[in-house]
Amino acid sequence: MSKKILVIRFSAMGDVALSAPVISSVLEQHPTLEIVFLSRQLFRPFFQENDRLTFVGADLKGKHKGVFGLKKLQKELVKKHNFDAVVDLHDVLRTKILRFYFKTLGIRCHSINKGRGEKKGLINGSVPFKKLKHTTQRYLDVFEKANVTSTLNSGPWVAPVISDTTHDFLKFNNCEIKNNSWIGIAPFAAHRSKEWPIEKMKNVIYQLISTGKTVFLFGGGQNEIKKLESIKNEFPKSILVAGQLKLDEELALISKLDLMVAMDSSNMHLSAIAGTRVLSIWGATHHYLGFGPLNNEHNIIEVSKEKLPCRPCSIFGKLKSKKDEECAQKAMELISEEMVLTKIATVSDTT
Repeated sequence: MSKKILVIRFSAMGDVALSAPVISSVLEQHPTLEIVFLSRQLFRPFFQENDRLTFVGADLKGKHKGVFGLKKLQKELVKKHNFDAVVDLHDVLRTKILRFYFKTLGIRCHSINKGRGEKKGLINGSVPFKKLKHTTQRYLDVFEKANVTSTLNSGPWVAPVISDTTHDFLKFNNCEIKNNSWIGIAPFAAHRSKEWPIEKMKNVIYQLISTGKTVFLFGGGQNEIKKLESIKNEFPKSILVAGQLKLDEELALISKLDLMVAMDSSNMHLSAIAGTRVLSIWGATHHYLGFGPLNNEHNIIEVSKEKLPCRPCSIFGKLKSKKDEECAQKAMELISEEMVLTKIATVSDTT
């Protein structure tokens, strides 16, 4: 018997990206299931729509803003679809309101257990330091509540196609033919505590270019773009991607890289779901909290807890005290350029 489920995950980019492997796996393992995925329009490229997957982009700053806007959104959805259940992968005030509206229609609603207590305990040391559930497993657990039991398949989970725009971009940058290693560099993150010192990253970029690698610079937002433009000016042979392509075009380019070097950030997750090897650098945060790069946790560079017991000092990167700031700074300072370059060489040798 066919079943139709509404899945909700509005933000952030990395968390929505991590839902893509789950949606792909669930649909593959349940051939009669239909999913309507509700998110921000920006994130449509993460999902290959088909006759069993429909992406709906909510206008959360416009007609779907606020309590009445969400009611309008709910009415629009039920007008087009008959849902058997709602799966909330976000569980914030906005999605709680939507769930309430759907419950009034008798539709079963299920929400994620984010494990907030476990994560806080891991940070403050009140629970043993062990690996917690990955976010993708927490997503799968919500589907299980809706009687849709699945496991994560092997990936890659998105297969973006190189568009004419991306092709023209590569041609303009003399990369129409790939005759060396392509390495992405994404040096920024949502929080400064998750960023490796930029001067160290510049030294890595210099070494990569000096050894014949093609370096692509990734980032988002005007502040990061300005910083990356400065790096581009310092290293003219590098290629600035940030601000030049749309998300789907950027994702297609990422899928063609040999390696992405990133922080604990959305670019780390985008690379992982596209099947690109990613070397990630971790400071204040830790992959034990459930946000590690899928299929790439063996390519993480970090200072061990034995060497720096204060790690991790944050779940997402937000710091609450001077002590946390000092811990985050030391965690990144202890990671040398040599460590990163050696790891890049090691990962490259296994491609």
